[in-house]
Formats: sequence, C-alpha cells, structure tokens
Amino acid sequence: MTHDPLAQTHDWTDAGFSTRAIHAGQDPDPATGAVVTPIHQVSTYKQDGVGGLRGGYEYSRSGNPTRDALQEALAAVEGGAAAFAFASGLAAEDTLLRAILRPGDHVVIPDDAYGGTYRLVARVLGPWGVEHTPVDLSDPDAVLAAIQPGRTKAIWVETPTNPLLGIADIAAIATHARSAGAVLVVDNTFATPYLQQPLALGADAVVHSTTKYVGGHSDVVGGAVVVADGAQLPAGMQGPTGTTELRDAVGFLQNASGAVAGPFDAWLTLRGLKTLAVRMDRHVANAQAVARFLVEHPGVREVLWPGLPEHPGHEVAARQMRGFGGMVAFRTGSVDSAVAVCGATQVFTLAESLGGVESLIEHPGRMTHGSVVGTALEVPDDLVRLSVGIEDVADLLADLEQALAAAGLGR
Repeated sequence: MTHDPLAQTHDWTDAGFSTRAIHAGQDPDPATGAVVTPIHQVSTYKQDGVGGLRGGYEYSRSGNPTRDALQEALAAVEGGAAAFAFASGLAAEDTLLRAILRPGDHVVIPDDAYGGTYRLVARVLGPWGVEHTPVDLSDPDAVLAAIQPGRTKAIWVETPTNPLLGIADIAAIATHARSAGAVLVVDNTFATPYLQQPLALGADAVVHSTTKYVGGHSDVVGGAVVVADGAQLPAGMQGPTGTTELRDAVGFLQNASGAVAGPFDAWLTLRGLKTLAVRMDRHVANAQAVARFLVEHPGVREVLWPGLPEHPGHEVAARQMRGFGGMVAFRTGSVDSAVAVCGATQVFTLAESLGGVESLIEHPGRMTHGSVVGTALEVPDDLVRLSVGIEDVADLLADLEQALAAAGLGR
C-alpha cells in the first residue's frame, strides 16, 4: 500500500487563497476533532502484519502525517500537483537540481542569484560536470541566447531576484524553456504564493525557502518544491522510477536522499502558512512606505523596489504579481556608509535571512552574498538590503532616518 500525500476528505481547489492555506490538508483530526494538525513526532509506525501499513506509513523519512499536511497545503496555495517539504531551502534546491541535471548538462541562472544558489550550482554541481551561464533574466532574449540546444536542461529564475530585486517575465521565459525541452524553475521565496503564481504562468516547478515568508516568524528552517500538474523531466530524460514525470523523480529523491522536514518544523511552517496573506498585505504596505521614504531621502543614491514606477521591471511585476513584496534594497554611495547604516538601526535588526514579522537589515556584499564576491554575480558594495517587517511603519521610518543620519547621510 502506498500513501498518497494528496489524499483529502474535502476539495478546497476552488476556495480562496487564505481558505486553502488554513484548511487544505488540515481537516479536523478524525479521532479527537482537534482543529490543528497534530505533531506526529514519531520515527516508525506499527504494521498490521508484514507489509500491512496503516494509511501507508512505515517510516517518517518516507512519510509523516504532519509533513504530508504541509505538503498538501503548499500544493494547494501554489496551484501545484504535488509538493515536497525539506529541511531547508537549499536542500529543496539540491534535490530538484539533481532530479533534472546530469554531468555534462547546462543550466541558466540569474546574474544576481541568491548566493547560496550560486554556491550550490557552481561549487557543488560544477565539479560534478554541470555548467552554468549567468544571465540578466529581465531580458527574455538574453535568456534565449544563453540556451545551449541539447545541453540546457534547466532555467532557474528568481523574481524578484535576491538582492537586486530584478523582475523576470515568467510567461515569456516559459516559452523559451518549452522550446528547448528544459525545465523552468522559479524561486518564489521573495514573492510567496500569495503574491505570485509561477505555475499558472508556465513554470514547471517552484522552490521556496519556507524559512522566510511562509514560516514568517524566524523560528524554523525549511524548504519546499512544488511541481506543476503534468510537468516532465528535461526532454529525453527518464527518472529513477522509470517515468518521465518530474513529480515522480523529486518524490523518489526526497526519500532516497532524506533531507526531509521534521514533524515539528513542518508543524511550525504550516502554522505560519495560515497567516501568510494577512502578513504579506502588511509587509507590502510597509515596504511601499519605506521605499517612498528612501526615494525622497537625499542621502540615498538609488532605491530598488519593483513597486516604484521607475523600476525597470515595474510593468512586468504589476502584471504577474498581486503586490510588490516586502523586500527593499538601496545604495548609499560607498561601502563605508552602507556598513554604517546597517550598524546604526534599532528597530531593524542586523541579521541575515528575511521574511519574518520583524524588520531586518543587512549588507549583502559582506553577509548573504559573500560567496559571489569576485564572480559575475558580485553585488554592489554600497548595497543595503531590508526585509521590511510588520511593525508600525512610523517606527520603521524614524529608525531609518536616524540610521542614515548616524552614517553621515542625514538631510
């Protein structure tokens, strides 16, 4: 008997986003009526005779009811056929990339990709024989030009990108990916499934660091892959289960490599998902106020936020996103002033990561993106990245005002 992680007692397909986030995969417990999914903190399950599995469960690496609830909810909110929860965002990325790439293959990546993604592609998969080409994803023609016929098996998209907040036209790139027989993957961490639906725009798979907005409270590390209905492996490839289904290959590798989300981590992520929509509305509203404040501040050289009309990706973002996200970046003109601003805030906490209810500030060049220094993906050394939280916006603006002044960038 094989457990079906998408088995459900109610079909929430046509429900609204928040209804799906709160209810999909989370029907009240049949034994007690508990309205919250239990934490099944268990490694193994009693069998009713040899091979007689209750509900298909035998060992928690292969299947766990709490993780299955999270996976069903994630598939529901992304509009996917299946979701797979992992111990971290990079574990999710690694599993997906190994499902679709082989030695000698080629992958197109953003020219300002998240540093961890670049490190995985260049320094882990590179020695394995996988080549990559960094491209400005805001230009679909550049993506097309970077495709190597017969070798390019994946196009990896971030939109907005991390940390420069570039925007890629998912639908346009999906057309190029299909013509090349390549898998289109979209890292939807910054946008979240509430603000953007890449699978509906033609992507084959979505990845998340659920540590960020989905979890939303800076108290859990996790990752996810969500696969589109009918998504296939790259042209000519067969997966380890003997099929060409991307879903089958990722599911096999999730179990075979074992970097799964633990029950308590899955439960915390599931709890965060329930409030994603209301939190994102506040993140976006606060980010808009912060971006406008920074645009008007004479000490700031440039502001990067796709909600600004002058942002080069504004029109595409407005077309494919519900809102423009809670991440804002800005340039100060020098590395010293950027570092000084990061060290002077009081409401914004100097820390890596993003997407929690609290506001964070960081210097990408010396923190999250240190691994790309000296490469084509190196970010400007005067860049400051903000993860705008859900605090009172007046306090956030006052904090930035005093921090800029303390860094010698006052009005």
